Amino acid sequence: MDRVGDIALFLKVLDLGSISAAARSLDLSVAVASQRLKRLERGLGVRLLHRTTRRLHPTPEGQALAERGRALVQDLEVLGEELRESAQQVSGTLRVTLSASFGHVYVAPLLPEFQRLHSKVRISAHLSDDLVDLVQEGFDLAIRIGALPDSGLVARRLTSNERVLCASPEYLRQRGTPRSPDELAGHDGVLLMGRDGRQDTWTLVGPQQQTVRVRMASRFESNFGEVLREAVLAGQGICVHSIWHVAQDLHEGRMVVVLPDWRPPTTQISAVTPTRLPPPRVRRFVEFLADKLGDPPPWERIAFASGRGNQ
Repeated sequence: MDRVGDIALFLKVLDLGSISAAARSLDLSVAVASQRLKRLERGLGVRLLHRTTRRLHPTPEGQALAERGRALVQDLEVLGEELRESAQQVSGTLRVTLSASFGHVYVAPLLPEFQRLHSKVRISAHLSDDLVDLVQEGFDLAIRIGALPDSGLVARRLTSNERVLCASPEYLRQRGTPRSPDELAGHDGVLLMGRDGRQDTWTLVGPQQQTVRVRMASRFESNFGEVLREAVLAGQGICVHSIWHVAQDLHEGRMVVVLPDWRPPTTQISAVTPTRLPPPRVRRFVEFLADKLGDPPPWERIAFASGRGNQ
């Protein structure tokens, strides 16, 4: 950029006829302007200006630089102005990756409203439960659920992710309802196979903030939340579920919360970006989601609206 700035100074000298006039127009001292012109000549290895008694004139090499360099400087000025304008506008393509189930149920219905508010934004939504590399895959942001791995990404909390133990009423009729964490070990667990392996040890926080860990036996496990949900609905056992995932099931009585006073630790739902200075479309979208999904999140209002759901 020093070279381009020096070329812009050289062009200003030609336009105004002297180094002093060019220096004044660019708010430089004459000495600094002269040094920058000499630096440009040294860098190019040619002499650019002839000095006469009244005016500076370009050498043939200077004339060639003026003819081709002016278009370069003008193009860069236009580009800079466009970038400055875009930094103030909510426009461009918003590329977001998010959990398949959560994105489908809670975020996808909000996207048309966001585009009505910001008509110049295009949206590319990638739904996957894989942990996508934002930088390598070219995403503006990710919506992630749970604890975040230590990385160079920038996270903003959108809302809490409350989790519960849940089962179908039919399973509890057949096997009985556990009344304490100690009784859980005698029940079938429906277990998640996550990135960290088989999650068969459940940490629960009690009403006095006491913590217990329960090792669960299992007849059913999966790496996909929807499959675990179907297993619970089919009476396969007790599962740890985020409330957002089973809110409608709890509301309609297809599932009930087991041990409501003992819950897995609360995590969070976050918007994650690769930079601390994302473009306006990303900042507005994160603010939009925080407003729509913020505490209390809509799924908690759904899950317990009728007072049902707790066993």
